[in-house]
Amino acid sequence: MENIDLHTIDKKYYLPTFNRIPITFLKGSGSRLWDIENKEYIDMLAGIAVTNVGHCHPKVVKSIQDQAAELMHISNFFVSPMQVALSELLVKISKLDRVFFTNSGAESVEGAIKIARRYAHSIGRGGKIVSMQNSFHGRTLATIATGQPKYQEGFAPIPQGFVQVPFNDLDAIKAIVSEEIAGIIVEPIQGEGGIRPANKEYLEGLRKICDENNIALIFDEIQSGIGRTGNWFAKDHYGVQPDILTSAKGLGGGMPIGAFLCNEKIANAIQFGDHGTTFGGNPLAAAASMATLSAIVEENLTQAAKEKGDWLMKRLNELKEKFPVIKEVRGLGLMIGVELTEPALPYMQQLLKEGVVANATAVNVLRLVPALNISKTELNSFLKALEKVLKMKEGEKNGK
Repeated sequence: MENIDLHTIDKKYYLPTFNRIPITFLKGSGSRLWDIENKEYIDMLAGIAVTNVGHCHPKVVKSIQDQAAELMHISNFFVSPMQVALSELLVKISKLDRVFFTNSGAESVEGAIKIARRYAHSIGRGGKIVSMQNSFHGRTLATIATGQPKYQEGFAPIPQGFVQVPFNDLDAIKAIVSEEIAGIIVEPIQGEGGIRPANKEYLEGLRKICDENNIALIFDEIQSGIGRTGNWFAKDHYGVQPDILTSAKGLGGGMPIGAFLCNEKIANAIQFGDHGTTFGGNPLAAAASMATLSAIVEENLTQAAKEKGDWLMKRLNELKEKFPVIKEVRGLGLMIGVELTEPALPYMQQLLKEGVVANATAVNVLRLVPALNISKTELNSFLKALEKVLKMKEGEKNGK
């Protein structure tokens, strides 16, 4: 069977929400993938910042196998040792006080919005949520209300109580602060928006505004968390602590799991029955997450992400000097965006032909979010492939 065969069947049965690439992956190991035709790829996308410890990390695989043989699921009416251990660990590394487990990033944001509003209502404030232009917080109706207009088209009526302002613009926030605002949600580094880090002064200013007005500050760390930027969370680079933090993606090493955390001030507004989940944080998902976090600690992968990210940014900036099509290289750790002066999709497609999985986002940006334990050899192979593609595209433009 070839790649195109399953692609054809998939198009017949699957809801046409993804413009899928006609490649079928069968196997992964570390930062390598193999398709149905046995072609090997270097994975610079990691399932969009999900497989932070690589594909099929032995520790994660064994933890899932062992837990699946013992107990996969119970109701959250009861307690499981794995969930308790994971709760304690996440509270410790986030420096927040309480955690709630979900199954995805969008669910985590939905929960964050709910508890921000619950807190606001408990102190007599309104329920509006402020988000940033070019943000991305998920695909549910409430989360598209916080995001880019293009994701809202055709889904009206969009939920009310949401307002957007420009990213990295404190004056825009100050202009709309009122008793109607319950929470401000921001990505410390915008992911889908093109790997755009917030300014330190901006996040510090948001914290000050929220403190002065009793507004909940929400950091969406679904893409930037779990060691990706060289710290457990991107917030740690800025020294700014939110009231609520959302997590998912890399949290389970490939197993679907999400979480939102909050401080005691927010938690005190929550009452029994205010929120719930059937699957969130079940023993199987919690076991995968514990193994993932343990691997990050044992292999010192936050430091590895910082060192490899610095090295990769330097090498990419060297390519920028050689190829004018590269406008800017930005990011933190192994969350890197290469902004081009033209659409990134053709470059992504050509990289695939060269055996490299990357991603085009925000039209002109190549997004690079590989596993934190990717090797220097693999990164060098990626750089060689990228230089080859850049030369090829430059030649095409020059008529060579």
